Amino acid sequence: MNPFEDMRIFCQVMDSGSFTAAADKLGLSKQFVSRRLMQLEERLGVRLLNRSTRRLDVTPLGQNYYESALRLLGEVEEVEQGIAGQNSEPRGTLRLSAPLSFALAHLGCLLPLFLQRYPQVSVEVDLSDRPVDLLSEGYDLVLRIGVLEDSTLIARRIATIQRVYCASPGYLASRGVPQHPEQLSGHDCLPYGHGRQVQWRFQVKGKPMNINVGGRMRVNNGELLKDAAVADLGITYLPTFIVGQALQDGRLVRVLEDFEPEPLTLSAVYPQHRQGSRPVQALIEFLRERLMD
Repeated sequence: MNPFEDMRIFCQVMDSGSFTAAADKLGLSKQFVSRRLMQLEERLGVRLLNRSTRRLDVTPLGQNYYESALRLLGEVEEVEQGIAGQNSEPRGTLRLSAPLSFALAHLGCLLPLFLQRYPQVSVEVDLSDRPVDLLSEGYDLVLRIGVLEDSTLIARRIATIQRVYCASPGYLASRGVPQHPEQLSGHDCLPYGHGRQVQWRFQVKGKPMNINVGGRMRVNNGELLKDAAVADLGITYLPTFIVGQALQDGRLVRVLEDFEPEPLTLSAVYPQHRQGSRPVQALIEFLRERLMD
């Protein structure tokens, strides 16, 4: 019986979604993996997974075991890396989640450079604008833009993200240029997201002002909103890493510049048990080096 090996097998099954995929990843037979998990459940006296011919469903106790096992295995890995020497090169696989548009704008060129610098590190990247559950989904590190909720997670500032209000010259020629946020009620806006009511934030005479906005198109993707703005459909509010090129070549024009709120913060967020992870810290420092203002 090897409890840590059983933890690794169980976590790999959870990450892979099936016994077959986990066995291939671990270089073991499917029968061996299945037998070890059955023995683990017998030893614990609980069911961790509900098995069917088509899928695996984790039980509530299995989810708790998975999250605890991830933390313990991470701590063991850090201890082993510490014993091996802090001057050794970072090594291992790093699971990263990042916002889609930001990743397309920056990570496509930065991650290859990072991997060239650290040849013993591999990266698994998930691109999504949804707020992933870092612990339950097994991520080592997530990149988040904006205000962070209070939690037991650790956050480190990477850079600032500037957002701007902008529209196409064609739209502004036909509808006029707003001179104050309150004038947006007479304009078509292109808000991000699917909420019934969307508010844009402004700074008016040093004080925050929230304005309800609406329009004919709402999308939870900044690239599509940029394209809609270029196509004369309205005013949008997006980060410069999405609209920067369109502003530079004149397809979009900034408006309400005097009322823009403070920039957002790009943060690297990770669980406490990954604080000593060499790959995690190496990637954070690399991104700070390349993106810090």
